[in-house]
Order: sequence, then C-alpha cells, then structure tokens
Amino acid sequence: MLESPRRLVRRELPLPEVGDDDALMRVEACGLCGTDHEQFTGVLPSGLPFVPGHESVGVIEAIGERAAERWRVAAGDRVAVEVFQSCRRCDECRSGEYRRCRLHGLGDMYGFVPVDKPPGLWGGYATHQYLARDSMLLRVPPGLDPVTATLFNPLGAGIRWGATVAGTTAGDVVAVLGPGVRGLSVLVAAREVGAGFVMMTGRGPSDHSRLEVARRFGAELTVDVEEQDPVAALRHATGALADVVVDVTAKAPAAFAQAVGLVRVGGTVVVAGTRGTADTPGFRPDDVVYKEVRILGALGVDTPAYEKALELLAGGRYPFDDLPRRTARLDDVAALLTDMSGEGSAAPPMHAVVVP
Repeated sequence: MLESPRRLVRRELPLPEVGDDDALMRVEACGLCGTDHEQFTGVLPSGLPFVPGHESVGVIEAIGERAAERWRVAAGDRVAVEVFQSCRRCDECRSGEYRRCRLHGLGDMYGFVPVDKPPGLWGGYATHQYLARDSMLLRVPPGLDPVTATLFNPLGAGIRWGATVAGTTAGDVVAVLGPGVRGLSVLVAAREVGAGFVMMTGRGPSDHSRLEVARRFGAELTVDVEEQDPVAALRHATGALADVVVDVTAKAPAAFAQAVGLVRVGGTVVVAGTRGTADTPGFRPDDVVYKEVRILGALGVDTPAYEKALELLAGGRYPFDDLPRRTARLDDVAALLTDMSGEGSAAPPMHAVVVP
C-alpha cells in the first residue's frame, strides 16, 4: 500500500468474508496510468494510506448469491473492474451518468479508498481486491490475456472521448494530441467509426517511438511539434483542418492552443488531458469565436465504451498484444512508477502493468 509519497510498503490484510451482496477477486493484472504515478509522487493527493490500482482484471474467487445475479458472473469468471461505483438508484445513475453518482462519485473510486475503510482491499496493487455491492463489473471475453485486458480502461476512454463525446463520423479528419496509450486508443476509436484521416502529434525525441506505434495502428500522419508546425503539416497532407481534435496530453499547456489552431471552422475540440496549470501559451480566445468552435471536456468512461473496448481487444484487429510494455511484481512497482513519473533512469513505458 502507499503510506506516503514514494513509499509503497507490503502489508498483510485479512481476506474478508463474502456476503450475499459482494465478492472477492484474485487480481491477475492491474494497468497503470498517469494517475498512478501522480498518486505515488504526491502530485495527486489521496487519503493515505491506501491500496492504489484502478485498472484491475482478475478472477472471481467468492461471490454472494445476489451479487452473482446482479453482475451476471460466477466464481471462476474473469472480470474487469470499473473504477467508479454506482448506487443504481439516484437520477444520475439511472440516466447512465453514474460517474456522478450522488452516493459515490469521485469520493470512493477503486484505487483511491483509504485502507482504514474495511476491508481495506480497495485497489489492484494486491493479490486480492474486494468487490463491494455497488461495483461495476465487465466479463472479460474468453481467451483474452489478462495483461492485455487491462487496456479496457484506456481503450474505453479513447472510445468515449474520440467517438462518443466528439461525435466523430465517417470521413472525418481527426487530430489526436498526445501519443500515449490513451491517444492511441482515441486513434483506434476514430478508425472504428470510419474517420477518413487521422493525425497524431507528440513532442520531442522521447515520443518518436510512440509515434511509430501510432503509424502501425493506422495514423496517416505523425508530427513532432518541436520539429513541425502541426497546423501546416495537416493542411499540407489533407488540404484542410480537422473536423475533430482530441487533446489527451498531460501537463502540456501549449497543446490547448494547438488544438484550437488545428480545428476547422465549426469543428469540435475534446479536452481530456489536464494541464496542471492555468497557463495556456499561445491560446487566443478570439479564435474560438471566429471559428465557432465547440469545446467539450471529457472525464471518465462508461460501460458501453468499456464493453466495446473489450470486444476490440478480443477481436485482435489492432496489435495491442505487441504494445511496448513493462510489467512488475508488487515488490517492483515503486521502481516502475518512478520511471513513469520521469524521475527514474529508464524511459517511461507506453503500457505498464502490475502482475501480482
């Protein structure tokens, strides 16, 4: 568990008794993302101490009768655990917006709950994870490797941000800012709805290998914004600007101005990456007015996007199995998170996974 910033320690917690309404899962793999290393370094404050990990995949070891009926799973089934919980009763949950559940919301997402809330096993950095009554579970398709299956979370995000929220349609020109696994997922989502052209941008030599991966996933154009003007590059390639721009960059204040510059008149910009600052270098608000740009914020994922993500992963149409990735046992997670934060000696991996 994470006791304090940069201090992950091993601690034995008793396995809880399972009642009619809950379950216990044996964790097989837990994906890591920027949130994990921000928790680890203390950039993202959380209720310490706690068991991190919010992209969990595992096998149901014990389950109550009512829980099995509600989730439509049984002991022995492989499942993916959504980060949000849902009371299933409030107006937000009933409308499908359970990310804003009045009972749960952001307050008790998996991988964020303090260990002093029984039974303490609220995250994926563990051999077992407790599944409370209001958990949201997804059945993992047979034959899908659990490490690859952890991509249900970022790929689901890409589908929601790059297709559903953006309203991307067949033939659209799409620009994706940020060549990490979520940017790659937006690329796949755009491809799945028939986008006519997809550009991916990165920044600096550290992103060159990621841009190469984007080309293998079908990007027609990749641009290092330190070497090329992305607006000029897109105009040269297509003769036009983008119908849809999706910005998934993190801590890249200048990317927002690039997104507005890349979008056509009347186009859509989806902002899904956080800046970490109020600064927006190069941004001219008048461009939003003159272009009549639609700007949408996107936070989190929903069940339909997760289900589509698992279907895509199982279908094998994209080389997700071959993503550059690094796995770590529980005792090695701190070193992996240090590298992910940019503070270590190794380059941050594109896909990182804890394998208890």
